[in-house]
Amino acid sequence: MMEGTERNNEAVRPLLGKTALVTGAGRGIGRAVALTLASQGAAVAVNYNGSEAQAREVVAQIESMGGQAQAVCCDVSDFAACGKMAEEIAARYGHVDILVNNAGVTRDNLILRMTEEEYDRVLEINLKGAFNTIRHLSRYFLKQRSGKVINITSVSGIMGNGGQANYAASKAGLIGLTKSVARELAGKGISVNAVAPGFIDTDMTGKLSDSARGKLLERIPMGHAGAAEDVARLVAFLAGAGSDYITGQVICVDGGMCM
Repeated sequence: MMEGTERNNEAVRPLLGKTALVTGAGRGIGRAVALTLASQGAAVAVNYNGSEAQAREVVAQIESMGGQAQAVCCDVSDFAACGKMAEEIAARYGHVDILVNNAGVTRDNLILRMTEEEYDRVLEINLKGAFNTIRHLSRYFLKQRSGKVINITSVSGIMGNGGQANYAASKAGLIGLTKSVARELAGKGISVNAVAPGFIDTDMTGKLSDSARGKLLERIPMGHAGAAEDVARLVAFLAGAGSDYITGQVICVDGGMCM
């Protein structure tokens, strides 16, 4: 009877016993990812920088489901701070198994108007931030000879997008980072993949005008925006055992926008 119960738990909660760090997890896609991983059994470190209240709400929701979670404040562009965050999570849970690099910002502007600060800040958070967390957590992955890294890139990093030279460059760089690190760590039981969302309904995209939203929808063969949960379900698959032979891949969740 006990053996059957254990199998059922594995089927319903395939990430039971795993620990995940999700950056930028207070809202949007990061929030959906944190909740989905927790629903599948993972203990989740909910990283935030400027959205403490939202991050603590995510933690409370996970705990209300009977899961484990903690809110962790860290600016992922700060190399030393990322090191301390990794140590804190490893010390609390004894291991770290999953890293989801979701933290990201936009500073949209036409290239002729874009300031150096607008360009630098987006690259610091979106690209250097992912390097920082991978760099510090990889030593734990290497020690246990297992680990899953999922980087949230964007179709903008594949196709480019007017007014987003900084954002597209950061997301394209994240794809290169994904593939390079995947090659380095594949032989150590560590997989590294990227998920590229298209037009996803979040607080960020909710600020678009009706006209801008309409133009985007015209570019999507499926004819509608995606939900954050669409991305989260793919991340959860890549975080689990079913993806053990998948690495170095970029998978779009975009309704066909980037075919």
